[in-house]
Formats: sequence, C-alpha cells, structure tokens
Amino acid sequence: MLASVTGPAEAEVALACGADIIDLKDPARGALGAVDAATIRATVGQIAGRRPVSAVTGDLPMEPAVVADAVVAVAATGVDFVKVGVFPGGDPLAAIQGLALLARSVRLVAVLFADLAPDLGLLPAFAEAGFAGAMLDTARKGTRDEGGGRLLDHMPVPALRRFVASCRERGLMCGLAGALEPPDIPRLLLLGPDLLGFRGALCNGGRDGTLDPARVALVRGLIPREAPPGDTVAQLHILGTRGFAPDPDDLAQTDRIFVHDLVLPVHIGAYAREHGAPQRVRFAVDAWVTRPFRPAQDLRDIVSYDLIADGIRLLVDAGHVELVETLAEQVAALLLGHSRVLRVRVRLEKLETGSGIVGVAIERTRDSMRAGVASLFQVPAARP
Repeated sequence: MLASVTGPAEAEVALACGADIIDLKDPARGALGAVDAATIRATVGQIAGRRPVSAVTGDLPMEPAVVADAVVAVAATGVDFVKVGVFPGGDPLAAIQGLALLARSVRLVAVLFADLAPDLGLLPAFAEAGFAGAMLDTARKGTRDEGGGRLLDHMPVPALRRFVASCRERGLMCGLAGALEPPDIPRLLLLGPDLLGFRGALCNGGRDGTLDPARVALVRGLIPREAPPGDTVAQLHILGTRGFAPDPDDLAQTDRIFVHDLVLPVHIGAYAREHGAPQRVRFAVDAWVTRPFRPAQDLRDIVSYDLIADGIRLLVDAGHVELVETLAEQVAALLLGHSRVLRVRVRLEKLETGSGIVGVAIERTRDSMRAGVASLFQVPAARP
C-alpha cells in the first residue's frame, strides 16, 4: 500500500494506519506535483527509516537535462525511491536513457498515465536503464466526463494484467494507481501487482483534502500484507480477518454471491471453424462464501462479485480454449482459491453454434478441488 502525503503530519497518519510506502506529492500542482525539498527532507526525518519514502519529480517535459536535474534534486533529499512521470511530447526515450547512470545509485520508478495513451513499449527501455519499477497512474483526476476518471475507466483488467506481466518479465517492480477507490482493490489484487497507490481515497474532500485515519485504515484492511510468492490467497483477494464463520464446511453459515447473464466474446471450440474468430458465450456463476457473525459493515466484510466477472475476463483473455468444460473448471478453480469461497456453481452456454444453446454446468467444492487449486496468474517475483 502506497499512500501519497503532502508532508510530515500526513506521513505520520499514513504510517500509523499501516501504509507500506510513504509517497510525497503536492496534489495542487498536478498529477505528479512535486513537494519542495525542505518538506521532503522533513518527512524523511520524521519517518526515520520506519518505512520506505518516495517522492515525485513533478509534471515535467520529457527533456533529458530537465528530467535528470529534477531526479538529482529529489534524490539529494534522502528518499528511497524517485518517481519520474513519463508525459506525452518531448523525447521520452532519450530522457529515460539519460538516467541510466543515475539509476546505479538511485532507485527510479517510471510513471505512465493510462489516460494519456501510454507507450508501454518503453518498458524495455526502463529495464535497460536500470529503473527499479514502473507504475500506471492517471494524469487527469476529474470525472470520466471531464476526461479523467479511475484507472479502470481507461484500461480494462486484461490490459492491466498484461502490463503487470510485462513488468515481471523485465524484472521491474510493478505498481497501479489512478483515482483508485476501495471497490477497485479486490479487482486489482487479482492481478498480483507489487503495490497499489492511493491519495483521494484516503482523504476527506478528495485528493486536495487531508488524510482521514478511518479511510486509510479501510484501504489498509482491504490489502493483504505481503506474502510469499505463490500464495494464491494473498495474490487474489481480501483475506478474511474480521470474525467469519469458523467452520469452513458449514454451508449454513454462508452467503451466495453471483454473476448471471454475463455474455463475452470467447475464443473457444474444438472444430477448425471455431478457431480464429470469437463466439458469444454466456456465463452464470454462483459462489458460496463464509459470512461474518454480524451484518456486513464495509468492504472488508464481503467478497466482491467483481472478482467473478474480472476472473472470467482474465481467463477469456488468456487465449483459445478447446472445451467449455475446461473453461468452467478454470473458473471454479480460480474462485475456490479464495480463502472464503466454499462452493461454486458454473454454467457456460455457447450461444451461436447453430444447434441451439449448448454448454455445461458444473458444481465444485473446496474439498473436491483442494489438491488442484493454485493461482492461474502466478508471475515471477520482481528483483529486489
């Protein structure tokens, strides 16, 4: 969990509520508005090594000398990471390459903007220049009608998954940010990023307001603490820690969440004529999940149905599947990897075979799939 703060006072709030990285920016000065050097130094001193501290270089033109000078200035304040925005125009490749020498002594994180047609082809250049990581953010923080909006308004979950995978392939730490709200968290955890970044969701009055401890605690509670690579539960979703039914085999202590009538274009089928072009498939999925002993109070108490829809989209995006039975089993295995899902029912219907509506319906339980449940989207850990 990366929490963006404006100075020492907010940094202490974020730290007390469990933020993993304290990030300095001035929201009044743009997407990556820079904080003055004195405030950065004061915050670094306040944190005193209890958590890593990052700071942004500002909304700068992609001119190599300008960017390099800003990196040097921010690095001199003693932060652990320097975040460099990659904006349209100028010569971004030259600016990146010009930081290669600095990257030997400064941990740099490139920030691309999902709402500004980001050039994901620059990821190899970040790795070659020695950057520590890359993030996706949004530059325009207004509403979607104003050209802004959340990260998920500009890039769907499958595209974000490809960004995460591309970072992993190149040994880059990977982060996602951009007007994120609490309901976005379980959806993005499904992708296994290294960090999620927040500002507006932590504040009273939006990103220009001040940090609210209750809001920070809610976001912290939705993000599992770091777990060993390969831990399916930690990679995929919220861990149940707030008083859930203790008997995992007692279906009387469950709620049922569902997604019905989700129709997607899917590359599926064993016939030669079914290869190449997608066909419409309708999904209906029910999942029985353990429930709290009390009525749900906030997002920490529930399993989001978005996990079902997003999980299906990720599986569909992975490529051609020969059999509807195979895809149904994959959906079931994905959901049963969740610590609170005990049973699932999956129904898939191919809608345009010419032989009416055909498909398969399966029902699986945790016990029936215990040996085979594993993360379907596991990716190698980033370098230190």
